[in-house]
Amino acid sequence: MPSDPAPEALVVPVPGGGLAADRWPGRPPTVVLLHAGVADRRGWRPVAARLSAAGHRVLAYDRRGFGDSPPSDDGGFTHLSDLEAVLTVAGTERVWLVGSSMGGLLALDAALTLPDRLAGLVLLAPAVSGSPDPEPEALDAATRRLDENLEQAEDPEEVNRLEAWLWLDGPGEAEGRVSGEPRALARAMNAVILANQQDDDAGNAGLDAWGRLEEIRVPPVVAWGELDLPFLVEQSRAVAQRLPDAFGHELPGTAHLPFLEAPEQVAQLVLDALGRR
Repeated sequence: MPSDPAPEALVVPVPGGGLAADRWPGRPPTVVLLHAGVADRRGWRPVAARLSAAGHRVLAYDRRGFGDSPPSDDGGFTHLSDLEAVLTVAGTERVWLVGSSMGGLLALDAALTLPDRLAGLVLLAPAVSGSPDPEPEALDAATRRLDENLEQAEDPEEVNRLEAWLWLDGPGEAEGRVSGEPRALARAMNAVILANQQDDDAGNAGLDAWGRLEEIRVPPVVAWGELDLPFLVEQSRAVAQRLPDAFGHELPGTAHLPFLEAPEQVAQLVLDALGRR
């Protein structure tokens, strides 16, 4: 894995606190990496190193309640307004947003509200604000089994174990399919999130991107892992079909967190997107 150049650590000031961030040097446009809801900025480092080695400026940060960014004390914030503060630090030129899962939701919300700040989107199995939750009976058997086990789990260690199976391995795969450093990091990142006990809706901007996907004019790439939760694969394909001029791509042999298990695939996906524009 590329190790140089090393990132610069910084704190992005936001009302009531600051967001821990890493910035890699390179040429504009800046690529801003938005982490998943079971991860933090550390998960992006192998991808960021590859992008920086290719000459691109990269910035990754922890949203409030993730990684080294503490939860908000009063809840009076939105992740979208925090992203605006990050874009100010990124510079005056348009940036690319690369968002995984909940980071993809934030990227889509930004595409609706801050289109003049964005040059393009790369979305990895994005969540979408306003999208309907699947009915439990509509889930495939493997996902339903893990979902039921998670509902019954009370010990944070057990929750973390099951969520690593669900999101990192994929619900239809054997537990431990992804091992070694990626698994250790996935569990370490999620342990912080579980300990913070931040409400899942904290920082929600209240948008309905699901009902407005056709309005988005920021150039998009939508990708999903072959082994991801089947309903998320279907949703990702639907997003790729509905976003104007979107390029859809399946990442073979990966589940919901491809930046952890296949950073070279994800980095190449981003580089290809940058090269097409």
